[in-house]
Amino acid sequence: MRVAIYVRVSTQRQAQTQTIDQQLERLKRVAADRQWALPDDHVFRDDGYSGASLRRPGLDKLRDLAALAKLDRILITDPDRLARNYVHQVLLMEELQRHGAQVEFADRPLSNDPQDQLLLQIRGAVAEYERTLIAERTRRGRLHKLQTGQMLPWTRPPYGYRADPDRPRDPAGVRTDPTEATVVADLFRWFADDGRSLMAATQRLREQGVRSPGGKEYWGQPSVRGILSNPTYTGTIYANRTRVRPARIRRSATHPIGRPRDSQAPVPPDQWIAVATIPALVTRELFDRVQARIAANRAQSRRNNTTTQYLLRALVSCGSCRLACSARRTTPTGRTYYICTGKNLQVRQRLSCYCSSKFIPAGTLDELVWADLVDLLQHPDRVARALRRASGEGALPQELQARRENLRRGRSSLTRQIERLTEAYLSEVLTLGEYQRRRGELERRDETLAKQEQALAGETSRAVEVGHAVGGAEAFAKRVRAGLGTATFERKRQLVELLIDRVVVAGDNVEIRYAFPIGPAGESGRFCHLRIDYLGRPGGVRAGRGEVPIEHVVGDRQAVPGVGRADEPAGCLRPD
Repeated sequence: MRVAIYVRVSTQRQAQTQTIDQQLERLKRVAADRQWALPDDHVFRDDGYSGASLRRPGLDKLRDLAALAKLDRILITDPDRLARNYVHQVLLMEELQRHGAQVEFADRPLSNDPQDQLLLQIRGAVAEYERTLIAERTRRGRLHKLQTGQMLPWTRPPYGYRADPDRPRDPAGVRTDPTEATVVADLFRWFADDGRSLMAATQRLREQGVRSPGGKEYWGQPSVRGILSNPTYTGTIYANRTRVRPARIRRSATHPIGRPRDSQAPVPPDQWIAVATIPALVTRELFDRVQARIAANRAQSRRNNTTTQYLLRALVSCGSCRLACSARRTTPTGRTYYICTGKNLQVRQRLSCYCSSKFIPAGTLDELVWADLVDLLQHPDRVARALRRASGEGALPQELQARRENLRRGRSSLTRQIERLTEAYLSEVLTLGEYQRRRGELERRDETLAKQEQALAGETSRAVEVGHAVGGAEAFAKRVRAGLGTATFERKRQLVELLIDRVVVAGDNVEIRYAFPIGPAGESGRFCHLRIDYLGRPGGVRAGRGEVPIEHVVGDRQAVPGVGRADEPAGCLRPD
């Protein structure tokens, strides 16, 4: 019997109070009572991980081992330890049992009996309700402490302040750091009175040898802007200044998505909560002048300059250093280029290197990419072939139907042979040993055909999904194909933003990564729904929109629109 155990606690406090060791001791005792061997590498634990999430390292290792069919039994103290959400419980138990691992709970062993399944559902619902109730009580308690000034809204004080080490969340223990407070006051004065820019301020801090809040040699402009925008320096601590929202964009279009972090959205000042009063580092009048200048600089920034039209604005990346390229008009020639941000002084200082890529002529690249996009829309059959290759679909529907019919006839023939064999045994033509041997062979052959039939059913389902995806892609191409020759710049820009994920330029090579809609609602979906690791797969087009799972779209395609040289049209979906 190959046995494993899984234990979990939600908070670090529970992990420190040894509650997880109590679960381990109990499960090990159950395994010892039943004389089951329990190897040390079959003990999986998650210290300080919430049961509301499936992203747990111990659980991931357990699922990986079960997927290899190396477990027969998994011991857990309670369904709550597996997951707090009932849907997650069912999903995990079905997955583990599908791989031959039976899940058993020490508190209340469950079977397939309807009453036990009902009890599991009730316990899952109660656990989910309890988790929601705890979260709501925690939120209300935290809000009450903030409103009454009993708790700081942050665990790490802003630059220029220090918290009491014995009471780090007590507002009464906040004090100023003389050295950092001087730096903060100088930053506000440089920006408001001396008229320095954020870049100039960061350069001056580096020249003076001032370390960043993170202890680094170089300051970043976001760090300086964060200090200049923080109202705490006026002497009042505010809570509820931002709210959490899901990430809308990827960290980088040329890097894997990883685990996207939630972003912070600002909250109107009238909804802020004044927590406590602390020593001020700048006056309110100076702070307001700084905010007014930041707002004016934002309105006049280069990204709001629309005098020059760039078709691929914010969509071009450097193939050498993987950084984004900004659009710029040079003087006095007036030519437009996409220039890698790795050439900027601040980026060079941070990366300690200089990008040697050439300036990319904006007009030439825009024309090349648009021509390839129009060609792709004029030939949607290339997208269909790419989708079929990506999904691994190698047979036509007629072939799948013929294979299914052959399997059905084969299983029917085996059933008739078993019936005749049984009749021969009952007529005493065969001995019991001979009957059992022949029947076992026939049943093994039938089991093999059943597995093939199940695999064929999955292949047929994928073919149906790909068929829907192909229909959606062709319908979209048909809708937008008309009027491409007379499209205005605004219309071109809309299509480019919808269909192109990224244009990566490395020397003379241009790689276009498309995100083609493949479903009825695909074109209305946000691009951030894609989860593609571009670096781990060959080729250029690896994105899709719509209802078809993304792994059915990417595959290991070699037909990509398009990788081409700068002096020739970008490559398109190859028919082979």
